[in-house]
Amino acid sequence: MTTARLRITHAGPHVSYQDGGRPGLMRFGVPASGPMDRTAHAAANLSVGNAADATAIEVSPAGLAVECVGEAVTFAVAGGGFLMDHAGSRSAVWEARTLCAGETLRIMPGHWGSWTYLALAGRVRAKEWLGHTATLATSGFGGGLLATGQEIVVEERRVDPARERSFPCPVFARPTSHARVVIGPQEHRLEPDALSALLDGVHALSDSYDRMGVRLRGPALAIREALSIPSEPIVAGSIQVAGDGVATILLRDHQTTGGYPKIATVLAADLDRIVQLRPRARIAFKAVTPARAVEIARQAAGARSMWLDRLARHP
Repeated sequence: MTTARLRITHAGPHVSYQDGGRPGLMRFGVPASGPMDRTAHAAANLSVGNAADATAIEVSPAGLAVECVGEAVTFAVAGGGFLMDHAGSRSAVWEARTLCAGETLRIMPGHWGSWTYLALAGRVRAKEWLGHTATLATSGFGGGLLATGQEIVVEERRVDPARERSFPCPVFARPTSHARVVIGPQEHRLEPDALSALLDGVHALSDSYDRMGVRLRGPALAIREALSIPSEPIVAGSIQVAGDGVATILLRDHQTTGGYPKIATVLAADLDRIVQLRPRARIAFKAVTPARAVEIARQAAGARSMWLDRLARHP
């Protein structure tokens, strides 16, 4: 048989199907979505021989438990400092194994991290929307959220013992409490002391945290002319300041346009690492020039690409 089936015995909130996202559609009002931590998502997929942007399962700290009720399938879990219990054997994630008929797999929060990814060797069957399975949490479009009692179906499943191994989390994929930002584009719409409050103040992630964004706790960033700004495009990592002076870092399911001023934008190279911070964790911001941001992006992309390439080619 070429199909594997996993019965979900527990799925907490915010556990969803995610492929690499649906880029190029924001001009039509469609968020890109995709994995919160793109590096971990790609690593889990590549380690079992899938394409980097294949459909995998994004797991929140609420956890996931499945039972293999059919044929065996090789799997990998990567992202954060989560723990997994495979057939009674507990270990850290960032590891690939094979799940056999009758065995169970539980994924649980560990000492750090907010998101981890379960990749299954083969093609995960999930609903597509606009050509992708990435779940837009606010609407449920795409593969959708997983629920207890459902089945995960893996078509063209594979068992590959050569890929069973640990692949420790690289330094550049670990969480950071120091986020680099490019100032603007609307810092001039805030009061003069707002920028120093952002860069010099003490901030923490609040409990208001989902795939769309995370609100920060810290000094208020006073704005002016708040209602006179026309809506314009938004990107992941934008730090948007609402009328009450509270800043929000916009994440993968962010709206496509918005009219609140954006005081700065977090570098993409740091965003995957920020989403692995848990609520109440502290975060500081450091401004870099656009030219320096480009250098950082190139360096980060090179290091990430080399590591993922080795992971894919050398099981």
